[in-house]
Amino acid sequence: MSNYAETKPHAVLTPYPLQGHINPMFKLAKLLHLRGFHITFVNTEYNHKRLLKSRGPNSLDGFIDFSFETIPDGLTPMDGDVSQDLDSLRESIRKNCYQPFCEVLARLKDSANDGLIPPVSCFVSDSFMPFTMQVAEELALPIVLLFPSSAFTFLSVLHFKTLIQKGLIPLKDESYLTNGYLDTKVDWIPGLRNFRLKDLPDFIRTTDPNDLMIEFVIEVADRFHKASAIVFNTSNELESDIMNVLDSMFPSLYTIHIGPFASFLNQSPQNDLTSLDSNLWKEDTKCLEWLETNEPGSVVYVNFGSITVMSQEKLLEFAWGLANSKKPFLWIIRPDLVIGGSVILSSEFVNEISDRGLIASWCPQEKVLNHPSIGGFLTHCGWNSTTESICAGVPMLCWPFFGDQPTNCRFICNEWEIGLEIDTDVKREEVEKLINELMVGEKGKKMKEKAMELKKKAEEDTRPYGSSYMNLDKLIKEVLVKQKLDLSC
Repeated sequence: MSNYAETKPHAVLTPYPLQGHINPMFKLAKLLHLRGFHITFVNTEYNHKRLLKSRGPNSLDGFIDFSFETIPDGLTPMDGDVSQDLDSLRESIRKNCYQPFCEVLARLKDSANDGLIPPVSCFVSDSFMPFTMQVAEELALPIVLLFPSSAFTFLSVLHFKTLIQKGLIPLKDESYLTNGYLDTKVDWIPGLRNFRLKDLPDFIRTTDPNDLMIEFVIEVADRFHKASAIVFNTSNELESDIMNVLDSMFPSLYTIHIGPFASFLNQSPQNDLTSLDSNLWKEDTKCLEWLETNEPGSVVYVNFGSITVMSQEKLLEFAWGLANSKKPFLWIIRPDLVIGGSVILSSEFVNEISDRGLIASWCPQEKVLNHPSIGGFLTHCGWNSTTESICAGVPMLCWPFFGDQPTNCRFICNEWEIGLEIDTDVKREEVEKLINELMVGEKGKKMKEKAMELKKKAEEDTRPYGSSYMNLDKLIKEVLVKQKLDLSC
């Protein structure tokens, strides 16, 4: 075996198979590669094919010390360029991925024995891929869990079991979704100030005492203490209070921030991985050319992420709110954005916005957010979009839809004061009013100033000797770089 193979650490990274989980894991893979790691990135077969379709058939070939492996997800492949059913995917991951993952490791072991790659020395896994933890235990290898959302969402998840014990969930019946019950204060979780039930991840909004998502989240949370470390794509400035609480809850475990990743990579030296990306939809780069034709800070960027869906009626409320604001906008509309059908926009709307609106199917979001013409971001408040908007210094209009998004929205609007929330039952008049407030109102100006302050703080955290930069060094030296052991499941 070559000296190179003996000395270079080799990390196997396994994201949960959804776009919003793949993106941060991919960024972390790049950061580790920049620090000298050999990387094996494990996607599901379904998503790997989507990645090749979006990026090109040879787009993942020929990179030094960065390779891809695949495992089946156990589901029947879907027609079209769409995300899979979330419930089916979750249950299949629980049941079907352990053995295929072991087979990947066996192939890597054979390659290492032949001197082609370094032996696997550590795992970095999405915290919602429980089989990786089992394998790491069996092989006595260090495993770092990347929690794909915020630290305050993580803290919320840790208390799901207590919510059940206190009788707060499940909800007694459907009326509890609308009768004011969700305004019940949650004042017993350290670090979460002035929180209500509605500000917690929306998985709690269930009437089923045997809800499979709640069961899964609790099952995952019970395993966190077995990890070598839990890392967050966040910064000290954004979540210092929460990180302090987590330190006290897990005294023998690293719980550290090493983000925001977007800022980290923006300030890292460029290398041969710059052309590698993780978007599962083909990007329409013409939107960048269109942005060049607009004035600085004048454009509203609209993107509801990779899994948000809405009715045709709500789509039209957003559409006419945007049109009536008279502000230029770039709107990303996925093929599967509308529930049960395709997007239908009238010729009247198309004519109305022809001189100031552009609709695209997907885009390179970070390039868009960092474009000088962008003045605000209408978002679903996914954690990736939230941190990327902060790293670009762009204030937000928030329409949370799913999962951790209500929690993120609470911090965006109430803690950091860089966003305004749109009512769940969206109306065009409200959209029009809030867009104008965001783009030209006094609140909007203050939010822009605060967003720029957070951007600068994120840059400080992720440049050499910043807290996130030092935490990544610590993670590598004290957790990931261990003696390489034999691999056999």
